[in-house]
Amino acid sequence: MLSDLKRIIDQISRDRGFNKQLLISAIEDAVASAARKKLGSRRDIEVRYNDEYGEVEIFQFRNVVEVAEDEQTEISLDEALQLDPEVRLGDELGEKMDNIEDLGRIAAQSAKQVIIHKMKDAEKEVIYEMFKGRIGEVVSGIVQRFERGNMIVNLGRTDAILPKDQQIPKRSFKQGDRIRAYLTEVRQNTRDAQLMLSRTCDEFLAKLFQMEVPEISEGIVKIMGVSREPGFRAKIAVSSMETDVDPVGACVGMKGSRVQNVVQELQGERIDIVTWSPDPAKYVYNALAPAHVSMVRVDEETKSLLVVVPNDQLSLAIGRQGQNVRLASKLLGWRIDVKSEQRYANLEDPGYQSLLAIEGIEEPLADQLFAKEIKSVKDLAVADVDSLIVLRAIDEEFAQAMISAAAETVESGVDFETVATDDEDNVQAEGGSVTAEQDEVDSVGDVVEAEQNEDSADAGDEKE
Repeated sequence: MLSDLKRIIDQISRDRGFNKQLLISAIEDAVASAARKKLGSRRDIEVRYNDEYGEVEIFQFRNVVEVAEDEQTEISLDEALQLDPEVRLGDELGEKMDNIEDLGRIAAQSAKQVIIHKMKDAEKEVIYEMFKGRIGEVVSGIVQRFERGNMIVNLGRTDAILPKDQQIPKRSFKQGDRIRAYLTEVRQNTRDAQLMLSRTCDEFLAKLFQMEVPEISEGIVKIMGVSREPGFRAKIAVSSMETDVDPVGACVGMKGSRVQNVVQELQGERIDIVTWSPDPAKYVYNALAPAHVSMVRVDEETKSLLVVVPNDQLSLAIGRQGQNVRLASKLLGWRIDVKSEQRYANLEDPGYQSLLAIEGIEEPLADQLFAKEIKSVKDLAVADVDSLIVLRAIDEEFAQAMISAAAETVESGVDFETVATDDEDNVQAEGGSVTAEQDEVDSVGDVVEAEQNEDSADAGDEKE
């Protein structure tokens, strides 16, 4: 049984990458467990692997007594003297056991289980050492199977798990498909898969561009930020370390070839490539493209931006279900409030501000009042209830309350035009507001909408 043991140990340790000593230790433990099951659990048994002969040797140790009452732990003096003429009472005598070949079926099965368990532990250690330095890399594998929505991916030496919440929604893979994913975690001690993957994290998109764009891997072009809604749309901000290299053009590639490779890997996820700027006003101008921006007001203290766009660009700037502005906000790390030029003009109007000063009147209601030619608190004070209750969300009681509040405000003699001007001056002084007109921003609008069609990778051609 053990004549070929040395050759087997050498082959397994070489082919599987196991530490040879770990494998020998596993075999010794397995044989010891099997011997105790066959010969008795109370025996003091020691197993040693003889590398010279490629054999496993079993020794049992018993105390030398006058008359042995427990054969598993004691040996009589007469029997001990036959093994060692110099032995004395009270000595512990070691004896090599020659019946290793006949450990029995149950004992052999036990040995097998111990060896399998030890080899699995050794395999996990090998996998951990192999992959722990690859966290943050993109790995490639084959879709093996699906378990409760989680995808099991075979990476060759081992399997990895791509959790359901880390898979791009509405994009399907089937068994046998090749897939790439970002290695997020390598676990050392776990009963489940050791390797955790993701295709939805921002880092995956950044790594794909790094693999496709030599200028990024060489450090000429730097990725400054990524924001994604996986499977739908993403924005990536890039900057060039050299003035003669266009970062957006480098990422797009000839006829959009580079960005198209990334889009195909992400199964059609639309990608906007924008030029990064240290100036938040210019940065948000680029990030909101293809919508055109008329003005940006920056509040450094609260890290918020008021962005004004032409009336016909509002829906484009906000995007479907707020997606465009939401991704831009995540990209910058700033709060972005987008308003149309008409809404901004209203907010700057003293009369509009006077309406907002009335309790219960928010911007949507103030807009409705403006449309009814009620353009100040003075107009509201003389309005009749019937002209107000036709507006949405206003009943007779609320209408009367607004008119009364407006009349009291007018009687108090507050000059809203002066108040509005003072407030604006305070914002300029405290917030350090910056206005970025279109003709003051250089090289903006360099947003590339990467569609599935290669011909649509030109900047600024997106249709929301």
